[in-house]
Amino acid sequence: MIRRTVEISRSPCHLAVRNDQLLILRKESKPKAIPAHPENLAGSIPMEDLGVLVVDERETTYTHSALARMAEHGSALVICSADHMPCGMYLPLAEHTELLARLQAQLSITQPQRKRLWAAIVSAKIRAQAENLAHAPTIRAHLLAMRRRIRSGDPDNVEAQAARLYWPALFDDLPTLKPPFRRSPGDRTAEPPNHLLDYGYAILRAALSRALVAAGLLPALGLQHRQQSNAFCLADDLIEPLRPLVDARVRRLAAMGRLVLDQPVKAELLGVLTQTLQTGTSSGPLEVALIRYVAGYAEALITGATRMMIPTAYETSSEAGGEDEQIEDAECT
Repeated sequence: MIRRTVEISRSPCHLAVRNDQLLILRKESKPKAIPAHPENLAGSIPMEDLGVLVVDERETTYTHSALARMAEHGSALVICSADHMPCGMYLPLAEHTELLARLQAQLSITQPQRKRLWAAIVSAKIRAQAENLAHAPTIRAHLLAMRRRIRSGDPDNVEAQAARLYWPALFDDLPTLKPPFRRSPGDRTAEPPNHLLDYGYAILRAALSRALVAAGLLPALGLQHRQQSNAFCLADDLIEPLRPLVDARVRRLAAMGRLVLDQPVKAELLGVLTQTLQTGTSSGPLEVALIRYVAGYAEALITGATRMMIPTAYETSSEAGGEDEQIEDAECT
């Protein structure tokens, strides 16, 4: 079935839904001017300060000018569905002085460079997972040792091997959860705290996608994730070393028995966007770290480098894929 294209341009309308039908309602009167001090004002935020807006209230309506100004200021809008999970993103169109050069660099990446960068990402992810396991020192040491076995492209799938050790070790000691914990991405019926992880990852993915677009990179062109139907393959690649930031918050929430995705829990998960991270020798909130992270990835593409600075929640003196990583080259096919 060919889907319809609808243009709204002749008169102002209000969009609503009833019985699964999109209602386009003409506005019979001109909108009233907003007074200087509206009685129903809940808050105001400078547009230039807005990074990510998450909307989980189904009766929310939007003006065209609000959405336009969000795009002009590079903000991202995340929409949640009836089950309170993020289901869509609104991102600005890419505008960057080096847009074409960076797009060409994305398209021209060689297979050896692709595999080396992916190995560096996997190594950084496992290191970050290990940092979450201070309560399980044996598994933590095992994960750190596994990093040394990562080869270019991770042909041995060390990432998956580490995950099989990591998830039970992260949660199975908590009396508030029933072991063994099984990670089930996107499964709305999965045991808690899967839904908290999914929510936190979706917020992180939106912030990273926003940084990619702002840097003049096309989120659909990934390293390891290359599904034709996925518009955010690159975000799904670069997010991997950052997922443990969400994992740590979810563990704290689960330890307190806070397993319902209510407003306070969402606020805790959204707090990951302001968490202080280190990127190389610089430190700052995650949203600033993402800018540095993405800029480093873009520079690696252009220069042909096989390492880049990856933000961490702990102090480190080396680059991902740097001198302490010694990643072996696997056959590049």
